[in-house]
Amino acid sequence: MSLALWLLRGVARCPLRLLHGLGTGLGWAAYALSPTYRQRLDANAQRAGVGEADRRAAIGAAGRMTLETPRLWLRPREAPIADPVRWEGAEHVEAVLRREPRRGLVLLTPHMGSFEVCAQAYAERFGTRRPITVLYRPARQALLRELQTWARDRPHLATAPATLAGVRQLMRALKRGECVGMLPDQVPPEGMGVWAPFFGQPAYTMTLAAKLARQSGAEVLAIWGERLPRGAGYVVRTMPLAEPLADAATLPADVEAVALADATAINRSMEALIRQAPSQYLWGYHRYKQPRPQAASASGPEASGVSGASGGHGAS
Repeated sequence: MSLALWLLRGVARCPLRLLHGLGTGLGWAAYALSPTYRQRLDANAQRAGVGEADRRAAIGAAGRMTLETPRLWLRPREAPIADPVRWEGAEHVEAVLRREPRRGLVLLTPHMGSFEVCAQAYAERFGTRRPITVLYRPARQALLRELQTWARDRPHLATAPATLAGVRQLMRALKRGECVGMLPDQVPPEGMGVWAPFFGQPAYTMTLAAKLARQSGAEVLAIWGERLPRGAGYVVRTMPLAEPLADAATLPADVEAVALADATAINRSMEALIRQAPSQYLWGYHRYKQPRPQAASASGPEASGVSGASGGHGAS
């Protein structure tokens, strides 16, 4: 076992309250020591009209997210989440699971609160009835790839890499009536998204979520994991999109216009979600960056049956 992994396992055994306390300091240290990060966080929060108190709270929240992640990732495979998880809006998931004929479910969560807890909590509560598959980008560093594999190798929770094969895996899961999860505010590779408004500024936005839902007939819900104060655990909140995707019968024949309309609707829904708790959004995330070039292995998404699919990344 590497020294880094040994240290992370030690972190994972610490009480959540202690990790959140230390994480607050870590968040402020990153803010103080990185001018680029500081300027981006401040600019993104200002663009969204976030008040000073929420902006300052978000600085510490980013550090709390960092230190709680080993606790979520490194617990034993069969063990439940170590900290209390309460649900609000679980009836929306139940309604989808009870619907006949059986339909898939797409869960969308922005970089907000403890997004790592969402897929794990879903798998614990609903996974025996409908497993979940999350889309993720494999880390470049070997240690992080090892952690990702460990974290996501759990009962009723599968993973799909952000590749053509991963997109096909998601589509198969939805056609079986299962659940998939992804982060719709993650910047996809070039050519796999559209420029759509996000808090008043164009942001390169994935198109995969809407295309999967339309082509599989799946339902779409929003979900986020609120991080409670003083290490008290989490509240997983599930709700319909604030702005649903347009009825297919009303859509124009122009594929690009449909993609833009869907991306705009999802962005507005994510904005509405973020406004519920702006202090828990990762304002330091580089949301408005130029997309990276598309990898050759991810080219030709039409072969998957999801024309122009975005390489969105995991919900957990």
